Amino acid sequence: MPFIRNLFMIAALVAFLQSDALADSVTDGSGRRIQVDRPFQRIISLYGAHTENLFRLALDDEIIGVGRNETYPPEALKKPALSYHDDAEKFMALRPDLVLIRPMIDRVYQPFVRKLELAGITVVSLQPVGIEDMYRYWRDLGILTGKKAEAEAMIRSFEAGLIAIREQVDRIPREARKKVYFEAIHRKMKTFSQDSMAMFVLQTAGGINVAEDASQMRRTNIAAYGKERILAKAAIIDVYLAQQGAMNPIAKADILKEPGFQALKAVQNGEVYLIDEWIVSRPTFRLLEGITQVAGMLYPDLMQSPAYP
Repeated sequence: MPFIRNLFMIAALVAFLQSDALADSVTDGSGRRIQVDRPFQRIISLYGAHTENLFRLALDDEIIGVGRNETYPPEALKKPALSYHDDAEKFMALRPDLVLIRPMIDRVYQPFVRKLELAGITVVSLQPVGIEDMYRYWRDLGILTGKKAEAEAMIRSFEAGLIAIREQVDRIPREARKKVYFEAIHRKMKTFSQDSMAMFVLQTAGGINVAEDASQMRRTNIAAYGKERILAKAAIIDVYLAQQGAMNPIAKADILKEPGFQALKAVQNGEVYLIDEWIVSRPTFRLLEGITQVAGMLYPDLMQSPAYP
């Protein structure tokens, strides 16, 4: 009997371990492993990309709060606005079961995050770097919210949009491709890291990055460059492109009047452009819009109407 009882216990343990291995889980940017036995249903998003992607996954009812500066999609404006600067009690009053943040919040505002976790609220920190990371990130959101099929459909639709854009860009001969400096932050002349979303946008749009030698800053989308290195390539920069928004509150006049920039080929030829940071830097479906806009700036005579849903 003890032998049979032991066999039963071993079989039960194996079954438990197998079921646990097959269960859905997400490992976030801080190493938390979140077991998802059922979808989260009361979600607060403190990062614009999370908010946009959750709405794209048709989670309007599940979203009970968003970051204070959210404006897209318009439905986000109807949700309670919160900030990681607020007291944790303000979050608790809304009774969320999930708060989605990004690594900066996790790193800098640890006491705030800890208070939420002590209150029994699941906190997940996500922010992908690079396009493959973005697909994993969309799948993680699908797991957390019970929208796995919708996340896969989102990926398929995104990839179909990429194919349509590439079919147009592929008509541009390699020797006719524009050489581009892509500004991330005007202060200290920072560009984007080579594996960033923004560089994926630029290269998919048919642009050639003149700052491939930029040094990535930690594990971020930003890379250090500097004015001296930009000016050293003044003669080959066909296009000067800068993201514009809260991260880089720049005007075209600021670039044109920057001391020394009159030597840039792009400035001399009037090929200085600004683009909304939301559609080139954030891991959302609207990267397709960013790619289409950049391609239109670089090759206005060759690009047709937007090729995304």
